[in-house]
Amino acid sequence: MNGNNITEEKALEERAKFIGAFNGTMIDIWKEKIVDMDIIDTGSLLDSVAALPVRADGRFSEVVLVQCFLEYGLWQDYGTGREVWRGNPGDIYPGQKGRKKVRERRRWFSTKYYSSVMNLRDFMADSMGREFVGIVADAFNDQRLKKSTEFYKNHSL
Repeated sequence: MNGNNITEEKALEERAKFIGAFNGTMIDIWKEKIVDMDIIDTGSLLDSVAALPVRADGRFSEVVLVQCFLEYGLWQDYGTGREVWRGNPGDIYPGQKGRKKVRERRRWFSTKYYSSVMNLRDFMADSMGREFVGIVADAFNDQRLKKSTEFYKNHSL
């Protein structure tokens, strides 16, 4: 087998480890961003960030990752909220009636999450590809082909 190819057992172990680390790392990054960007009033958003257990099929080829946090975190990321009250007719900008827009967008969640998900996608594609190449390499192992060829030489179809 080529050095770039991996066995099924090794591939499953590698994927399980990477996915577990991904979940934990995302939570750590988000908490760090919340603190760095001072998105702490009561601390409830910081305390709400959590990862739910990973659900995966036995081969880690289909994985469900769930991270959760308070909805308030999305409004911080989008830069919307407090100055807009329910029923507002839309006149929220300076020079118009209504409140001045004071909330600024604090992207603690979206940019890092997107890039991390793309890294996870690339890792899974590489891991499954190397596992597949290993399976094909085993299927065309010289010993098996030699035995198969000897069999067909001695037995006509």
